[in-house]
Amino acid sequence: MGNNKLMDFHRFLDEAGDTTFYGKGKKNIIGENGVSKVFILGMIKVKDPLDEVRNKINQLQQKITSDEFYHVPSVLKKINKTGYYLHATDDLPEIRKEMFDLMKTINCSFEAVVGRKDIERYETKHKGKEEYFYADLLSHLLKNKLSKHDKLVMHISERGKSTKNHNLELAFLKAKQRFSKINGNKESKTKVVFNVNYPTKDPLLNLADYFCWSIQRVFERGEIRYYNHIKDQIKLVIDLYDTVKYDGWKNYYDNRKNPLTSKNKISPLKH
Repeated sequence: MGNNKLMDFHRFLDEAGDTTFYGKGKKNIIGENGVSKVFILGMIKVKDPLDEVRNKINQLQQKITSDEFYHVPSVLKKINKTGYYLHATDDLPEIRKEMFDLMKTINCSFEAVVGRKDIERYETKHKGKEEYFYADLLSHLLKNKLSKHDKLVMHISERGKSTKNHNLELAFLKAKQRFSKINGNKESKTKVVFNVNYPTKDPLLNLADYFCWSIQRVFERGEIRYYNHIKDQIKLVIDLYDTVKYDGWKNYYDNRKNPLTSKNKISPLKH
């Protein structure tokens, strides 16, 4: 099996935002006090040799560990606790710039599913469970991947109950059902293997994290400079629950015909 084949069937998944819906007393706190309006699940296909890309990201992480210029308290805390790893939400602007420039040197393609948070949908469709919300998004990422390869290995960033094996299998089952609905009841031949890992252990998950974060900035803040910087590598973003745009697939954003803009910012929800 050549090296090309190896890259072909590996995907790396991380997320941005949170799956918090309620505060104390079951109060709706979507969009308040640092609680996100959307939860995003994203997946990368890396087309360069995987270890080469891991080395590139590791070199940047080592540079940050050894350069005192970056040693603010939050970075030092991380170095001492887990060893430094890139994580867009907490990284310094200078570190983000280095990572975004590095990303442009990597041959990869990224796609994401954006789940707008809505109490009614959460309680009915997802039965008020974070893991069902997560499985629903994951099934939409998987459903178009079930015809090309015999096997896919999904390297997924660990997330409590959501990434427990039975929940990932539930997402796979939903994806197979969606696949057969789209393809006239044809059965999918692809076997999917889940490898749950920690961002401290695989730099390719940190790459996925940065892509997800750039999409999150668009939807939460209408800020598009990060997205624009790496837009060529962002193949598809699905705004999954934007029912207004279902007609004509207008909720599917690709980087050429229908890119994201600052207008994709989600306005504050009416409680």
